[in-house]
Amino acid sequence: MSALQKVPVTILTGFLGAGKTTLLGRILKERHGERIAVIENEFGPEGIDNDLLFTGGAEQIVEMNNGCICCTVRGDLVRLLGELHARRERDPAAFSRVIIDTTGLADPAPGAQTFFIDDEIAAHYRLDAVITVVDALHGGAQLDAHHEAQEQVGFADRILLSKADLVGPEDERLLRQRLRRINPRAPIVPAHFGAVPLAEVLDIHGFALDDILAIEPGFLGEETHEHDDAVQSFAFRSDTPLDPERLQAFFRAALREHGPALMRYKGIVAFPGMAHRVVFQGVHMMMGSDIGSAWREGEARESRLVFIGRELPQDGLLAALAACRVNVS
Repeated sequence: MSALQKVPVTILTGFLGAGKTTLLGRILKERHGERIAVIENEFGPEGIDNDLLFTGGAEQIVEMNNGCICCTVRGDLVRLLGELHARRERDPAAFSRVIIDTTGLADPAPGAQTFFIDDEIAAHYRLDAVITVVDALHGGAQLDAHHEAQEQVGFADRILLSKADLVGPEDERLLRQRLRRINPRAPIVPAHFGAVPLAEVLDIHGFALDDILAIEPGFLGEETHEHDDAVQSFAFRSDTPLDPERLQAFFRAALREHGPALMRYKGIVAFPGMAHRVVFQGVHMMMGSDIGSAWREGEARESRLVFIGRELPQDGLLAALAACRVNVS
């Protein structure tokens, strides 16, 4: 099989809350005429990004939420890519490209390795590029504190800078300077709410194995990747609608007491009497909400919230969320 016949694969990476899901949603909304298979990797017990993404019926989304794609579920990645290839053999029009949306805690190297050290995968797929989203507001601190954030920048073929409107020109200049020191070969492109020309993301033929081997000679070897044990994730679920005032009070208290430790939190919430989901997303002290898609007739209106952070009082936070249910006095 020639390289032109191989399915191009984009690995989308970036630290927690950088804006990967927003970017992916924008890509899927574009009128590019392609069918895209998306592999979602969540770090934690709940995968909710399916609910955050607009698919329009043209995409296939497969979730892996049993761990980080660079650790225990890499075998799952090989299996899923194999299953997708079998589906495409049965129906060549099933999809024309794959996007792998990694967890924000992922080192992209092991995922990228898959396309070179697994002969079966290499025969059917071509790694087109590693796209890294960097949060202009929190990116500097994340690079200071997390090796994974540095690896994500180092392996990037394109760096997309999000939330630049939230920082001053000098702070942005210093961050860009730092990103270029880490990775001088990757162009830095602004990405305001995921608005990026598709030509900067897809079919850029950006992944150069020789360049990667120059910065990480052991790239093709088997390495162990470990996460900081202080980083934990947990989820809250409720079949009972949540009271909006109580939930707002919960978030105010949680951000006041644990904001710096809350690396990422997001979720879908059902409020009584509302025909639409409400989407909550946040990073540290910054949180936003928006109206999501409408609940379908007969659909279970379940609220699901996921938290990722350092040394969080899980039991206390879950109890406080439970108290937000409308039937709790």
